[in-house]
Amino acid sequence: MKKYTIIASLLAATTLLGACNKQLDITPQGSPTSTNFWKTQNDAISGANAMYDQFDNEDFYGRGFFWFINASDDMVTGRVKAEGDNIKNFNSSFIGGSYTEGQWKMRYIVIKRANDVIKNVPNIQMDETLKKRILGEAYFLEGLMYFQLASNYGNDKAGVPIIDRNSTATGVVTPRAKNVAENYAYIAQELKLAAANLPYFDTYAKEDWGRPHKTAAYAFLSKMYLYAKDYPNAAAYADSVILSGKHHLLDNFADVFKIANNWSAEYIWSVTSNGSTQNGYGSILPGVMLENKGWGLYNGWGYYMPTMELYKAYEAGDKRREATILKPGDSLTYFGKRIAYQSVNSLSGFQFNKYMEPFSYANPIGTIISSNGDHPATNLNVPLIRYAEVLLIKAEAMIMQGKNGDAEINLVRKRAGLPPVTNAGMDELKKQRRCELAGEFADRHRDLVRWGDAQAAYALPLHGAKNEVVWPARTFKPDVHNVWPVPQQEIDNSHGVITQNQGW
Repeated sequence: MKKYTIIASLLAATTLLGACNKQLDITPQGSPTSTNFWKTQNDAISGANAMYDQFDNEDFYGRGFFWFINASDDMVTGRVKAEGDNIKNFNSSFIGGSYTEGQWKMRYIVIKRANDVIKNVPNIQMDETLKKRILGEAYFLEGLMYFQLASNYGNDKAGVPIIDRNSTATGVVTPRAKNVAENYAYIAQELKLAAANLPYFDTYAKEDWGRPHKTAAYAFLSKMYLYAKDYPNAAAYADSVILSGKHHLLDNFADVFKIANNWSAEYIWSVTSNGSTQNGYGSILPGVMLENKGWGLYNGWGYYMPTMELYKAYEAGDKRREATILKPGDSLTYFGKRIAYQSVNSLSGFQFNKYMEPFSYANPIGTIISSNGDHPATNLNVPLIRYAEVLLIKAEAMIMQGKNGDAEINLVRKRAGLPPVTNAGMDELKKQRRCELAGEFADRHRDLVRWGDAQAAYALPLHGAKNEVVWPARTFKPDVHNVWPVPQQEIDNSHGVITQNQGW
């Protein structure tokens, strides 16, 4: 039977969950012995744990997924890398290459496993509270995967396939949904079921930290409705997070990105990561963004370097700028010693500073950062959505309804050390999203696309720390490049049932 590794930091030794790094024997549905599975509570737990297996793939929440975000004006590839450069330049020659080809497949693997849980766990005689939570996890992960797929590949011309979990047919390819609106309606249904079944995070025992929880479902509902331009619902579900009383901003912006605050009041949903296991687990983004070869001490990969355009976006006195970006000459602690930042290979001369804390400790290899530099995970959980973004979602939803979003914007500005604003409009909202969430999975590129700003932004060259042009102007066609191309292997394997996005 196929083996699946459990998320190390989720699965501490308990009677319900098993030991860290334990290998679970899981038979996927449809295999010859599947009739022997989905019988007991342990089967339900094992099936639920299998949903997280893809999260350790370096491309899931590491370099691969971030190629899409790298298209923005906030960063450049960092190193000369032809396939990555073609993605950033919207050059279709990257289609079929390895960098983004697996994004579709990996997320449908998670959806398949979530559907197996939803189909089979209700029939198992087991603890009803645990059953409800496991079903909530499955609805959440399915909804989140569809959201990530739909927002990157779906538009008004075609959505992504919605798999019928109740179908018993084999070998049948599901065609694409009519449009992304169909996807958003389905995602709303699944995330609402997740919220109804999941507990609040503060009810979890420590060994369950990192599992989906109620306000995480509300947060992604609010973001999905924002993308769908359903602003009343975006505001309402943001309020479900805000008014829950479960979250608040940390006092110090830089503290958000410290290992000690992985589970702080600002946490909503992150990539649970661990650098102390043999090969590390979770997001490798901190190592991917580290100086190439890490100044001789670690295998940094040197990708996704900030631009002068991002650096200049911050107001004078904004505390977030130095916490977000390292510029030449800045002082930092690296492997226990103070050094002055300089790069011998960054295309822009800058580096993101947000994820540097794991590399600040003396002798961190094997305890804080992975001993395998080819999979440079760390003990820092990289945020996928956090409370500050929910505040800005609420503010944007209010502004887009002609209402006032000052309260939420000013909470974010106050922490940044900035004075309050009155009657803020979309220009202020856009600036705060950019400066607050730079270098994160919040996705600046997707923001520019949905705001209709991408074409103008990408028609301008990007500059480095010396104000030199480090990336030429690009051609962005809104009716084509508002989505990414469907991976070629999905089209080929479906014998054309799954079609390519128009223009790609």
